[in-house]
Amino acid sequence: MKTLMIAAALALVAGMAQAADPVMGSWKTQVDDGAYAHIKMVPCAGKICGVIEKSFNDKGEFKSPNTGKKLVWDMDANGGGAYSGGKIWQPSTGKEYKSTMALNGDVLKVSGCFGPICKKQTWTRIK
Repeated sequence: MKTLMIAAALALVAGMAQAADPVMGSWKTQVDDGAYAHIKMVPCAGKICGVIEKSFNDKGEFKSPNTGKKLVWDMDANGGGAYSGGKIWQPSTGKEYKSTMALNGDVLKVSGCFGPICKKQTWTRIK
């Protein structure tokens, strides 16, 4: 019984730590094929995911069929602003890539790689 209580307490603390991870919140992506999005980083299944909140083009906000879909998933927080092990989806091509992220204040550097070829973006925090 005592072991079960300790395990439950540790799980609760780990969940609280993840919920307080500095990457949580909303981010503005760079323009990709004429559009950009606001991404909400949230905890999901013990990892970090990014969900599309809003989409924008040169005319402003528009209703995208991608709203609510995961753009980033399975991301592990490694400490010190480093994130790895995740995947990222590029809506304009429908392709998924291995992904890493690096957080420095209100700037999030996101990369998606296929083999040695990587695409990189710099996202900014929405306040």
